[in-house]
Amino acid sequence: MALSDSVTTCLSPPVHYVICKLGYEKTDTYDINNILSENGEVCWQAVTDHVCYLEPDQSVDYIKSIRLLGPVCESVNLHFKSLTKDQFVVQYALWFHWTNYTELFLEIFDVLQYSRTTEVALGLMKLTSCLERALGDVYLLVGKDCPFLLRDLLASEQLTLVFGQAVMNVLKVFIGSPCGLNLRNVLWHGFASPQEIPAKYCAMLLLLTAGLGQLLEMYLLQTECILVHRPYVIFVSLEELEVFPGNLSMLVSLLADLNHETLSIAEELVKLSSFVLKTMLPFWMAALTAFRQSRYADCVILLLPQLEVGLRLLFTTTNKCPNRMLTAEVKILPKVKYDLMLAKNLDNGEVNQLPAVLEEPAMASEFLWDFLNHQEGPRIRDRLSHGEIDLKAFPKEVANQMVAFAITLLCRFSDENMFAFKEHMVIKPLMNCASCYRSRFHPISQLKKQVLECMKSIHLWPELPTVPEEYIGTMKGLEGNAETSTSILMISEIISQLRQYMPQNSCSSDDPVNSVLTERLLTELCDMHICTLYSPRPVLEILVVLRKISTQCHQVSKQIIASTELRYKQWMNKTLRSRQRHNYLRMLNSTKLLSPMLRLILVLITLELVNIHLVSKKNPFDYQQYLKFLKSILQYTENLVTYTSPEKNKWDETMELTNKALIKIRKINDRKLMLMLLAT
Repeated sequence: MALSDSVTTCLSPPVHYVICKLGYEKTDTYDINNILSENGEVCWQAVTDHVCYLEPDQSVDYIKSIRLLGPVCESVNLHFKSLTKDQFVVQYALWFHWTNYTELFLEIFDVLQYSRTTEVALGLMKLTSCLERALGDVYLLVGKDCPFLLRDLLASEQLTLVFGQAVMNVLKVFIGSPCGLNLRNVLWHGFASPQEIPAKYCAMLLLLTAGLGQLLEMYLLQTECILVHRPYVIFVSLEELEVFPGNLSMLVSLLADLNHETLSIAEELVKLSSFVLKTMLPFWMAALTAFRQSRYADCVILLLPQLEVGLRLLFTTTNKCPNRMLTAEVKILPKVKYDLMLAKNLDNGEVNQLPAVLEEPAMASEFLWDFLNHQEGPRIRDRLSHGEIDLKAFPKEVANQMVAFAITLLCRFSDENMFAFKEHMVIKPLMNCASCYRSRFHPISQLKKQVLECMKSIHLWPELPTVPEEYIGTMKGLEGNAETSTSILMISEIISQLRQYMPQNSCSSDDPVNSVLTERLLTELCDMHICTLYSPRPVLEILVVLRKISTQCHQVSKQIIASTELRYKQWMNKTLRSRQRHNYLRMLNSTKLLSPMLRLILVLITLELVNIHLVSKKNPFDYQQYLKFLKSILQYTENLVTYTSPEKNKWDETMELTNKALIKIRKINDRKLMLMLLAT
C-alpha cells in the first residue's frame, strides 16, 4: 500500500501549525527568573498572565496564548537542561509526591537532557496519563464521581476550587482542549509523529505539575484535608487474555533474545510492512526495544497508538476517504478513532469496508473490541491513557498479546516478498492461532462463562452429604413427591420439543432429563462460534436479561450448597430442632425439582444464545412479548434467590413457584415464542 510511504504527517494543516509552528513565532528570550524563585517555586501569576481571552465571553484565546507561552516553554526547557539531576531532585522531587509517581517525573527530566524525540513523546504520554489520575484524586477531595474525560475534569468546578480558574486555563492550553495544543489526544490517538512534538512542551508540563503540587500543598494546609490516592486497576484472570497460548514462549524468545537474527526479523517486519507509516517507524522500533528490555508498559503505550494509525490507514484507504487520515480541524475532536473504525457502518450510513479488507475480520475486530472496548475486558488503552494502571507493575502477559497481535497485522499487510517471514517457525504459528480468535469479553462470551460456571455448581449437588432417602419418605407433610414427578415429566416434554435443536448425540429416550440437561451439552453448545460483531440493540437487551437470569440461578445453587452442608452437619450433631429438621427435609425434597429446573433454564439460555443473531431478522413473533416473558423468568429466579436464602427457607413456596414457572415455559414453548430465535 503506497499510501504508507506517501503520508508525511497525520496532523491537518491547522493542527500542524498550532503544535509545530505557533509556539515558535515569538523569538524573544524569556527570563526564567520571572516564573521561578531561587528554590524552584512557580510564580503562577507570571504564567497565567500569558493566557489571553476573547471578548465578550472571556473564553481562552488559544492561538494568542500558545504564541505567548512559546518563549516561556523554551526558557523552562533550557533551565531544566542547565540543572544537574541532583539539583532537580532537591528543588522539585517533593512537589511531585502528590502524583503518587515521583520517579516518573524524575525519569522525564532525564529524557529532556537529550531531547530524543521518541522518548520525549513517550514521556509526554506517560506524564499526561499520570497527571490526569492525580487530578482525579484531587477532584475527589471536594467532589464525587470523577469525570472520565480529561477535558471535563479540567473544566470542573471542583478543580477550579482547589487550583483557581486561571491555573486551569493554563492546563487547557496544553492538554485540555481540542482548540489548544491537545498534546494528550494527538499522541494517544497516534496523530503525531515523534519529530512533531516539541520537547519544550514536555518541559513546561513537567514544571506545571510541580507547580500544581505547590498549590495543592497550600490548599491541604488550609483545609486540613488529606489527599487519598485511588487504588490502581489490577488485571485478574490473566489467563483469559492469552490469545496465543502455545506460542508465547517462542514469541518472547523472538523479541527478548539479543542475537542479530531474532531482532532482524521483528525489525524487518516493521520496516517492510505497509501497515506502518514511515514517519511512525521510530515508535515501532522503540516499542520492540521496550519489550526486549522488559519495559512492558512502555511497549504497550508506544504500540497502541500505532495500531490505531495503521488501522486508520486501512480504514481511510478502503473507504476512499484519505482526508480522514488527518486530525480534524482545531475545534473538533479527532475524526477517526477505534470506535468508528470498528463500526459496521460509517457515520454517513454506508457500509464500513475495513472488515472486508482484513483477511480475518472477526479476528482483528473481535481482538480489538476485547482488549480495548468491551466493558468487561481489560480496556487497556483507556486504563493506560487515564492513569488507572500502575506502570511499574504492568503485566508481561498483556504486552505479550499486544505484540503478538501487532506482528500478525504486520504480516498480513506486507508484500509478497515477505513470504519467508510469514512462514518462519515463530511467525506462522502466531498467524494460525490469530485466525482462530474468538471474543472473550463480549456479553455473549461472558454469558457462556456464566452458564457453564452455574452448571458446574449445580452438578455438585449430588455429591453433597445428605440424610438417607427413607427419612424424606417417612416425614409427615412431604407428600408432594407426586407433584414433583409431574413437574419433572413436564420438563421431559419440553426437552423433547427442543431435541431437534440440540446435538444428535445428546439425547437419551430412557432418561431425557439427566441425559440432556448436562454440562457436556452446555459445553457443546457454548463451543459453537457465535459472531459477536455488530450486535443490534434487541440482541443486547436480551443478553442483559439472560445474564441476570444466569446470575440468579448461580446464586440459588450456591445458597443450596451452603444450606445443605450446614444442615447436614447440624443433623449429624443432633443440634436441629424438630421444625428445623422438617424444613431441612423439605429442602432436600425441593432440590429434586430445582436441579432439573435450573438446568433446563440454562439449556434454554444457551439455545437462545446460539441463535441470538436471528433476533435482528423479521421473525413471526412479538419481540416485546418475548422480552416480557424473559423478564418473568428473571422474576422467578429472583424470587428463588429470596425463598432459598438461609433467612427465608420457604421450600413449599419454592415448589409452587417452580411449578407455575414451568407451566409458563411450556405454554410459551407450545406457541413457538420460546423458539423465536430459532425461527428462520
